[in-house]
Amino acid sequence: MIYELRIYECFAGKLPDLNKRFAEHTMKLFEKYGIVNVGYWTTDVGPASNELTYILGFRDANHRMEAWKSFRADPAWHKVVEESHRNGIIVKNVRNQMLVPTAYSPIQ
Repeated sequence: MIYELRIYECFAGKLPDLNKRFAEHTMKLFEKYGIVNVGYWTTDVGPASNELTYILGFRDANHRMEAWKSFRADPAWHKVVEESHRNGIIVKNVRNQMLVPTAYSPIQ
């Protein structure tokens, strides 16, 4: 299993909209393509109060590539994005990293 750490920086006041989109739509669409929802976090202490941080799991690099390709092409996803942007764009910036567990990591 490989893991992808993603951090979404939202425009001011838009984090609730992003959380709603994930809770009501995005997580289910990820599951449709075999993407594992490992965890989702917002910042409680620190300078990043407008960020959503999350980790996804994939069987391997090929699965990640195919899953993202299928997810991004899904008409349901396009509809969700359009609806969630009715009051303005939500996400200002996306950062991501690919994580590989160490041999001693409790999560593999």
